[in-house]
Amino acid sequence: MTEGMSLRERKKLQTRHRLLAAASELFAERGFDQVSVAEVAEAAEVSKMTVFNYFSGKEDLILAPMEAHVGDVARAVRDRAPGESALTAVLGQFLAGVENRDPSVGMSDAPLVLRVRRLIVETPALLTRAHAFSVRSFDLLAATLVEEGEEPHLARIAAAQLIATRNSLVHANQLRLLAGEPADAVAPDAVALAERGFGLLADGLAGFATRA
Repeated sequence: MTEGMSLRERKKLQTRHRLLAAASELFAERGFDQVSVAEVAEAAEVSKMTVFNYFSGKEDLILAPMEAHVGDVARAVRDRAPGESALTAVLGQFLAGVENRDPSVGMSDAPLVLRVRRLIVETPALLTRAHAFSVRSFDLLAATLVEEGEEPHLARIAAAQLIATRNSLVHANQLRLLAGEPADAVAPDAVALAERGFGLLADGLAGFATRA
């Protein structure tokens, strides 16, 4: 990750990681509202000003890693192989995340990751920001489809379905991990559910939930 970086760049990255780790530990232990930026700075052995040199606000200390993945879906579609559909690209990116036990698809059972995820769910301000990231993911995906020549309204309809399906799958993973199940036990079911969920989009919804 640091290959090709200068010593100054590596030190800045190390400081950023140290701040994120200190904030995550403190917030998870005591609650988001009960910890000040000054206390995070002290735990990371830096000044309060240094914290604001790296992060614009207290919420970013917990949400920055999540925000870094806002463009994942749009990027997967933009980088897909010739002849590959957007749906296949989004499914493939999700399945790769499951295989790698990636927190961005709700598949990390690392104790600190789970504590942070629970903190986000239980803190309204953090949850609101997290939902905003989902909206940005949708906007980026729709814009990517439009750039490729798709009609804007249909691009937004398709993007909404792809993002909503992915979000539902991430949520399903997180619920099971937060309930105490290990990631290795959840992963096979996560793969099967993803294939079924995206399969609904591939097959269309014409026959889904038809009333008897």
